[in-house]
Amino acid sequence: MRTPEEHAVASAIIRLMQGVTYRERSEDVWRTLERHPAPVRDHFSEIGVEVVIDDLEGYAYLRTAEPDEGEETLPRLVKRRSLTYSQSLLVLLLRKRLAEFEGSGEEGKLVLEREQLVEMLRVFLRDSTNEARIIQKADQTIEQVVKLGFLKPLRGRGSSRGDTRAWEVQRIIKAYVDAETMSDFASTLTEYAASEGRDDDE
Repeated sequence: MRTPEEHAVASAIIRLMQGVTYRERSEDVWRTLERHPAPVRDHFSEIGVEVVIDDLEGYAYLRTAEPDEGEETLPRLVKRRSLTYSQSLLVLLLRKRLAEFEGSGEEGKLVLEREQLVEMLRVFLRDSTNEARIIQKADQTIEQVVKLGFLKPLRGRGSSRGDTRAWEVQRIIKAYVDAETMSDFASTLTEYAASEGRDDDE
């Protein structure tokens, strides 16, 4: 039979394998990561996976550890994400908006309405003169980025029907879009806008 500590560690390991863990949503798991980080890290290190715990931002996630020199590479547990044009575009735009939000000194969470997200994408979407196409593509892209874990839907906000009209930008996006990418943001968007033959419908 597991001790309470062993049970807590096992629960934390399983939760990390399910996806990004946020302090504000999984307080019990976060306490375990604070009190017993060694057994959690040791468990994953055996299979070539690193536990990243960001105390400042309040999230933890897994990433594949780089093998030591001369060490044979293990199969990847954490898959690389291959994003379409529109997904990459929205992720970059969200990261930029989050940087602006934090730089302004505003407190709380960054929440964006559907209309704001559509306007962010409009300039860069092909067929930008077709309003129905723009909205359809924006809705598809938002849904895809939600599945990637970068947006959290706020159900019922601004709608009597209870559907999603606003989303919270998740801080984990900062771990996937680094400072180097942000510094080259303008040229990256220019490249995206001029790109040809990328699949927007995946």
